[in-house]
Amino acid sequence: MAKRPDTLDTALLMVELLRRIPRGRKITTGELHQQLQSAGFERDLRTIQRQVETLSEHFDIERDDRSKPYGYRWRERAQGLAVPQLTPQESLLLQLAEEHLKHLLPARLMQSMDGFFNQARRNLGDSHDQRCDTAALEREWPRKVRVVATSQPLLPPAIAPGVLEAVSDALYANRWLHIDYQNAAGKRRQAKVMPLGLAQQGPRLYLVCRYEGFDNERSLALHRITQAEASTLAFERPAEFDLQKYDEDGRFGFGEGQRVQLTFCIENDAGFHLRETPLSKDQQVHDQEDGWMKISATVVDSAMLDWWLRGFGQALRGVQKTPLTTKEQ
Repeated sequence: MAKRPDTLDTALLMVELLRRIPRGRKITTGELHQQLQSAGFERDLRTIQRQVETLSEHFDIERDDRSKPYGYRWRERAQGLAVPQLTPQESLLLQLAEEHLKHLLPARLMQSMDGFFNQARRNLGDSHDQRCDTAALEREWPRKVRVVATSQPLLPPAIAPGVLEAVSDALYANRWLHIDYQNAAGKRRQAKVMPLGLAQQGPRLYLVCRYEGFDNERSLALHRITQAEASTLAFERPAEFDLQKYDEDGRFGFGEGQRVQLTFCIENDAGFHLRETPLSKDQQVHDQEDGWMKISATVVDSAMLDWWLRGFGQALRGVQKTPLTTKEQ
């Protein structure tokens, strides 16, 4: 194979660097160097450092030089690397994702995706051509589908500047995180935490973490973190922690993973939807003679479950919870 000219190699290297510089978090030249080596670009670290410095001078790339190694990222409203190669299907998916997420995610996080969303909108721009061709049908599609709320829509709470970025950086790189946190009662506390996961629950974002010196997990609302700074000290991620299991144990519903056999009676009109969307795979429904039905299901006990049950008011009666043994769970 003929050797490519140095100018072409340099151009390809710069394109790869631009593609790999993120928006929502910072990346070091060392991390970029490792990624490029994995992709087959054999360059020394010093070369990568020089190229990134050059790119930061000519593109809207921010350099964080408060500590070494320096971190780089696209600025919030930077256009970034254009993506004209988006297919109509990809553009459609991005436009639907934007519509669904715009009231769920913090504005700063949505802004980091502006370049992609804008490109998708341009690709699916209004057309005056009414021919029934594939492109015209794809442009019409976003007006034919919609995501609707299952409860009263709420706007996302405000997150302090820099908090989401610091949390994302520390979570991605397995680094300790220094936070200033104010709980719902207004009590403030400074702490060093081990970030383990990030979860969205409705319009809120929660950080799952362990406080230094403890081996249990807690969920902290990001909008209650007033300040955050990622440390340069790394930690070894606990092998036993599983974010999916943490969720399945009902921890985001303010539970402790205790499964119970739940039984209750509910009026037919109020509980009809449970026939179509059951509480669990083992749910059983028994019709009663007085216009009520009896529901039995295995669920995780939590405060969220109690709130849900109370929401039925007088249309619910006879609630019972029987804890399951470890063997039964």
